[in-house]
Amino acid sequence: MAAAGAAKATAAAAASPVFRSNQELTRLARSGQLAAARRLFDSMPRRNTVTYNAMLSALARHGRIDEARALFDGMPSRNAVSWNAMIAACSDHGRVADARSLFDAMPGRDDFSWTLMVSCYARAGELDLARDVLDRMPGGKCTACYNAMISGYAKNGRFDDAVKLLKEMPAPDLVSWNSVLAGLTQSGEMVRAVQFFDEMVEKDKVSWNLMLEGFVRAGDLDGASTFFARIESPNVISWVTLLNGYCRAGSIGDARELFDRMPERNIVAWNVMLEGYVRLARIKEACKLFEEMPDKNSISWTTIISGLTRAGKLQEAKDLLDKMPFNCVAAKTALMHGYLQSKMIGDARQIFDGIEVRDAVCWNTMISGYVQCGMLEEAMLLFQQMPNKDTVSWNTMIAGYAQGGQMRKAVGIFRRMNRRNTVSWNSVISGFVQNGLFVDALHHFMLMRRNTTRADWSTYASCLSACANLAALQVGRQFHSLLVRSGHINDSFAGNALISTYAKCGRILEAKQIFDEMVGKDIVSWNALIDGYASNGHGTEAISVFREMEAKKIRPDEVTFIGILSACSHAGLIDEGLKFFNSMEKEYSLKPVAEHYACMADLLGRAGRLNEAFELVQGMQIKPNAGMWGALLGACRLYKNDELAQLAAEKLFELEPHKTSNYVLLSNISAEAGKWDEAEKARASIKEKGVHKPPGLAGST
Repeated sequence: MAAAGAAKATAAAAASPVFRSNQELTRLARSGQLAAARRLFDSMPRRNTVTYNAMLSALARHGRIDEARALFDGMPSRNAVSWNAMIAACSDHGRVADARSLFDAMPGRDDFSWTLMVSCYARAGELDLARDVLDRMPGGKCTACYNAMISGYAKNGRFDDAVKLLKEMPAPDLVSWNSVLAGLTQSGEMVRAVQFFDEMVEKDKVSWNLMLEGFVRAGDLDGASTFFARIESPNVISWVTLLNGYCRAGSIGDARELFDRMPERNIVAWNVMLEGYVRLARIKEACKLFEEMPDKNSISWTTIISGLTRAGKLQEAKDLLDKMPFNCVAAKTALMHGYLQSKMIGDARQIFDGIEVRDAVCWNTMISGYVQCGMLEEAMLLFQQMPNKDTVSWNTMIAGYAQGGQMRKAVGIFRRMNRRNTVSWNSVISGFVQNGLFVDALHHFMLMRRNTTRADWSTYASCLSACANLAALQVGRQFHSLLVRSGHINDSFAGNALISTYAKCGRILEAKQIFDEMVGKDIVSWNALIDGYASNGHGTEAISVFREMEAKKIRPDEVTFIGILSACSHAGLIDEGLKFFNSMEKEYSLKPVAEHYACMADLLGRAGRLNEAFELVQGMQIKPNAGMWGALLGACRLYKNDELAQLAAEKLFELEPHKTSNYVLLSNISAEAGKWDEAEKARASIKEKGVHKPPGLAGST
């Protein structure tokens, strides 16, 4: 009778409106339809704790932690699931203080609550606090809590502590052992991992696959292959792990051979092989494999459409997208990205508008596309319409306005951000540097430090660039010290910025020392040193560095030649400069651009070879710019050639009709030649054109 009554009660509950609504709410939440879930929740006349917990989990899963907390605080009653869901949400999104506050306020903690808090601290690297929570756990500590602490130690590289705790456990299980093993393999400690693996009393397939993944992660495919051969009856995960290793290493032949030998292939194996072909741009093989696939999921479609898009086969990608049997936002976003890369904004927007439920990646792709095309108004309009803006969205808009010279708007967006990360600060700091607002860049670095946001190599590179342009040697040295302490000193970007800073501050020996101490020099490093010697008048040393580049088989680029030609110009090395200029096309297949011709005009002009300079400029295949004519005009004054000065000035006035300094220079040349009428005409032009003011950047804060 009792069993029959219970069954009847269960059936009645299942038939109730609240039960059915809760089921639908859970379905919507799990399928990512948050807005629909919220509408259903708000429309429900009756809600129980299960209803609230379902909505709470949905908000947390989508990163809406503040909304989840507001809902949690308004719950008429809470059970352990409610408290644990909220603690887990805060933990997953790095809100450690909020998680601890909830944990402390929880009326009755269960084993899961303690485990969550240990995991939260461990994930944040607060291992001592995690251990304190573990030690305070009342009664017999659960295995899951021990395992969370062991995993925390292992993932943070404290392997001795992990092993010690493992041995202290009353009853360690395979999860305990595998947690230590996972930490070792994921940290690349393969020698120690092999030793630990051999000491394990019991091993399961997870243990073997962790080792295999470790070899693959370390790039030791020979070791991975040898270890794979030791596995008795490898499962599909084992096969896929080795397959993925071959594909990522570009060993597509070995990958295909392994793929063909697999006793069973799941959809993951097919997708890994497909992605391997796409990664190497072997689109024909990828398309053939795609056609052969017995089953395809959203990853399969997205991979092949992305591959076709990257290969520039946009129409084929579009045709395939039209055949896709289900709705896949990722695949549509991949084609949208391809259109944006090809500046086909209209086609991209058409796809975007046709997507009913857009994720953050979809929104950000479209916004970023507008920004890259300089369509900032359209980007801002879309940004304002975006329902759930993430940090990427905000950072994209900051970078867009900064690159467009609109720093006032960039800073305005930056100030409205609730949560800024390192990229946010870097976007605004580099924006100030790009727009010549160097003091503002350094000021915002100080604000960043006060905000306790961690600087990276990009931050230091931008700030060093600001120091270089301000010739602020002492500040640059402070950044050098910070770089050493931060561990970014070996980064090539930061190292290159240091070279430029010392060189622009006139400390070329210190710049050379930084260059010599750099572990990984790239072409930018060599160019920075050559430019440093050039700007400090050391033409012979710049040429010596260039010759060293050649000896080391490092191919110069266009920037290298700007530096070396400038060095020859400043040092008066005319013949050497001409040889370098002529070698650009002959030896390196580099076509000279405006900056190279400007250097040559300056070089020949300084040497008084004005006719040669004019012939060079007039015989150019590209249109001369103001820099070239300006260099010639300056040389004409130096060598008192007023006739050529008039010709150069006419060309310059066409390009820069409102720049007063050009008219002043011509007036002075005419006056020095005793041509007072010409001098007066030039001065009269100044009054006609008005005083020139260079267009200011859109202001700092």
